[in-house]
Amino acid sequence: MLKKVFVSPDPGRSRLRFAARAVLGIGLAVVVCGLAGTSLVGAIIGGLAALLALFTVTDATVRGQAVTTALLPVAGLPVLTAAAALHDLPVARDLTFLAVVGAGVYARRWGPRGHSLGVFAFMTFFIAQFLHATADRLPEMYTAVLLSVAAAAAVRFGLWCYERRQPAPAVPAPPAGTGLARITTRQAVQAAAGAGFALVVGQLVSGDRWYWAVGATWWVFVNTTSRGETLVRGFRRVLGTVVGIGLGFLVAVPVAGSPVPTAVLAAACVFGIFYTAAVSYTWMMLCVTLLAELLYGLLGVLSPGLLALRFAETGVGALGAALAVLFVLPVTTHAVTDAWIQRALRCVHACTAEAAARLAGTQGADPAPRVAELEQLLGRVRLSVAPLVHPLSPMHGRRGRARRVLDLLDDCAREIRGLVAVAADPEASHDARLAAACWRVEAAVEALTGGGAVPARAGGPRAAEPALAHLHDLEHALAELAAPLRSPSGSRLAGA
Repeated sequence: MLKKVFVSPDPGRSRLRFAARAVLGIGLAVVVCGLAGTSLVGAIIGGLAALLALFTVTDATVRGQAVTTALLPVAGLPVLTAAAALHDLPVARDLTFLAVVGAGVYARRWGPRGHSLGVFAFMTFFIAQFLHATADRLPEMYTAVLLSVAAAAAVRFGLWCYERRQPAPAVPAPPAGTGLARITTRQAVQAAAGAGFALVVGQLVSGDRWYWAVGATWWVFVNTTSRGETLVRGFRRVLGTVVGIGLGFLVAVPVAGSPVPTAVLAAACVFGIFYTAAVSYTWMMLCVTLLAELLYGLLGVLSPGLLALRFAETGVGALGAALAVLFVLPVTTHAVTDAWIQRALRCVHACTAEAAARLAGTQGADPAPRVAELEQLLGRVRLSVAPLVHPLSPMHGRRGRARRVLDLLDDCAREIRGLVAVAADPEASHDARLAAACWRVEAAVEALTGGGAVPARAGGPRAAEPALAHLHDLEHALAELAAPLRSPSGSRLAGA
């Protein structure tokens, strides 16, 4: 896990900047809330609102991100009002919470904006339970949410808007045959069912901290598509929580709410959440768990018993999610996996073509957006294949094949990045052999995705020219992919 987090590629240091800006934005939000005279509870809800504003908004353009950020209070404040008003009406509160869960997942059919607003609405209700919000606190909480979202926006779109200097990333659409509308409808039902189980069992475990179980169920469903993805995410959530609880005994409990060390450790946790989110859900959950423990320390309620309860409720929530995806409108893993692998292979060809055109001097040829799209597609492939490569997977044959596919796709991405770096050199020139090599890459991709015979790579020594060397290595990786993708044992991973 350490290697996955700290050695994973970070093109343009995007994860580093993402995490550093989050610390700055959330820190500013907490300071602004303090200057406005809010209590500790107000400062905490403000910091969490800023965290969500910086973490969940993922529209493709800066303008789209700004619009979504402005809409967050529109989605969150009515939910906050309902949560506070129903604080002393358990049945109505619980039914409303389940409705928010289902609606929040269903909203994902409207793309990144729907996803962001759904997450913010759910988390607003969750935070209200976390802080035991009542109606008399609403004015202060409104103020904290509005000020914090504004502070986060000021940092993101004013002080440090590094996205303005970058091309808009290509956001991969769901593959054909696994449409977003169908999946979100199924997942909304699954999430509501899983959350219902978590809510009932969680209240049997603890009448005060039951919402942890519902929160665990909710976050297991975020950014997953298939049954296998959701099960693996649930396992990783429990693992991250267990490690975070163990670290909490060493760090959060001794600190015991002391303001300065708590602030420093909380900033480190925020950085960790944002820096690790894209590469390791386990590490992200470790940081989330430790941050929650630090906040409970500030509130004066942190104890070893509370940490044990956190573990139990997380297990209940993960179990609720697992039961829901297994028995309520399940979406199988293999269809989603095959579709994402084929999308990644086609993007490999598109990247190659753009880089070759750039080397040939074609005006407007720019492989950078394609490379960004490839990184996102490979992320989706890893997420989709995760159930197959998990150490506990009983399908040993498919596990080995899936790992081989991931390794070869990573090889393809590495050669693409090298080729693009060469193409960016103004001194690089077009070689007539590039066209032939690009044609062979295209033929290999078409064969892999269409069921034809993959052309054998020409033998001979490795080319001395950097661009040709990367293309030849890319050809080799594509040729090697044919075996694991078409193994007759078990179900296929991609292709015909």
